[in-house]
Amino acid sequence: MRLDRIQAMQIFVRVAEAESFIHAAETLSLPASTVTNTVKNLEKYLQVRLLNRTTRRVSLTTEGAEYLIQCREILDLIEHTESNLTNAIKQPQGRLRVDMPAGIAHSVIMPNLQKFQQRYPDIYLMISVSDRQVDLIKEGVDCVIRMGNLENSTLVARPLGKFRWITCASAAYLKENGVPQILDDLKNHRVIHYFSGNNRHVGEMHFERNGEKKTVQINSTVAVNETELYIKMCLGGYGLAQLAERLVVEHLKEKTLIAVLQDWCPPPVAVTLLYPHQRFVSPAVRVFSDWMAELINDRQSNFV
Repeated sequence: MRLDRIQAMQIFVRVAEAESFIHAAETLSLPASTVTNTVKNLEKYLQVRLLNRTTRRVSLTTEGAEYLIQCREILDLIEHTESNLTNAIKQPQGRLRVDMPAGIAHSVIMPNLQKFQQRYPDIYLMISVSDRQVDLIKEGVDCVIRMGNLENSTLVARPLGKFRWITCASAAYLKENGVPQILDDLKNHRVIHYFSGNNRHVGEMHFERNGEKKTVQINSTVAVNETELYIKMCLGGYGLAQLAERLVVEHLKEKTLIAVLQDWCPPPVAVTLLYPHQRFVSPAVRVFSDWMAELINDRQSNFV
């Protein structure tokens, strides 16, 4: 049986990146036996071992690491060449899986999703919601949207803009506990803290005014690491919270949440789209990234 070398390269790259035949098969929607046999036939064709196999993981040999670099170059060039030809006659298409915080999914994506579908009807958009760090290769994610400072990463980062943040609380909470007028009043209030990753500074609230920055240490009895839960706890009257204005704009209009200390605002927070480093970005990722940037630019009243 003749070996399809392009397909074999694609399968080999996915196995190498996932460090697992099973995970590679899942993300490629292929039987595990097909993936295993293809790599074996590729090694037989090249007459060199590309991967070391153990019961727990798969790792590259020295020859495999060199071959992986060349395969990526070849496959990127093929994709770039084909996309240049096809994009001239048809819209971007195919599956696009994007991971993002729940707040952005509910408050930014959902109200505008129909417009995206009308513009790009051939893109099958898969939205996964989380605030955790995602392994894009192993989990089959094409790109992620994140807010705040980014950890060191090999991913390519495209800045999309910045969210303006506010300090707020539910109307019921403020009626019961009073409205803080100055930062020193915060010592008499409850606060809901937000944490992510290895962040140990969950007791801090950050403010700035006219270039002056202040950090206030505030004790609390609860902290969460998911945006939608954070908003719900604020609505539930558990205390003050610091949130992107865009994510709670409807609650502010309805006055179920009230912004306080508006002369001391939290610093604006960057919104960034991240994707694996490739020589050529897929058309679907490119148009989605451009669309997100448009949303931010079209809503300057809620962005910085």
